[in-house]
Amino acid sequence: MFESTGLASISIGTLSLATLLGALITFIVCLIVINVILKLVSKALGGVKRLNQTMRGFLLSAVKLLLWVIAIVIIAGELGIPTASLVALLSVAGLALSLSVQGMLNNLFSGLTLLMTHPFDEGNFVEIAGKTGTVKSIGLLYTTINTLDNVVISIPNGDVVGASINNYSAEPLRRVDMLFSASYDEPTEKVKAAIREVVDADERILADPAPFIALNAYKDSTVEYVVRVWVKNPDYWDVHFSLNEKVRESFTRNGVSMSYAHMNVHIVEK
Repeated sequence: MFESTGLASISIGTLSLATLLGALITFIVCLIVINVILKLVSKALGGVKRLNQTMRGFLLSAVKLLLWVIAIVIIAGELGIPTASLVALLSVAGLALSLSVQGMLNNLFSGLTLLMTHPFDEGNFVEIAGKTGTVKSIGLLYTTINTLDNVVISIPNGDVVGASINNYSAEPLRRVDMLFSASYDEPTEKVKAAIREVVDADERILADPAPFIALNAYKDSTVEYVVRVWVKNPDYWDVHFSLNEKVRESFTRNGVSMSYAHMNVHIVEK
């Protein structure tokens, strides 16, 4: 078509006008195709419930970048630029870039792993790499937690993925484990009854699973009792501290002696 209109004879530098028009048409077609594909990908990602907004945005950007790289190679071919050399150049540039930002890429892919596997979510109370707090945000490079004393800590995602993660908010129920000590002189059933009185009076403690109270161990100076009760997750710490206070009051009220570590010395006369 261009030859019949004489456009082939017109040139700008080393490029003919026909070549430039062909590249322009190719660019417009690539632009339309990229927009259509991005809309389809966006719609597909929107239907995946496990992906949050950050993850969707990143994947959409990655697809967009890949499509434009392909488009550039196609347009370069229309302009007569050797595509093999261009692809090789892009590969070398990509390799150099990946080596220079290796740590960042490690955190990036670790962030994608966290967003896909969901070991924890924002608002969960967790312990990560020895740090305990509430998850404030899960970014592509860093996970930020807010500690109990209101310190904001940003942990590289590479460290998060490689660490042991304790998620205390994952389940709706938690078990409160407590240990109490009483004197050897106190009958076992008397001690257990005093503890049971506190457990039964606390409405936050669930009846199912049933509370467990038992003699746990014989220590040097005390008899140790274990208490295991189930509560709703948000009530864990309130019940924990309440048991500590109320059991002592119950022991005093019921005449149960709370012993402590001591040594008895017996002098034998000869």
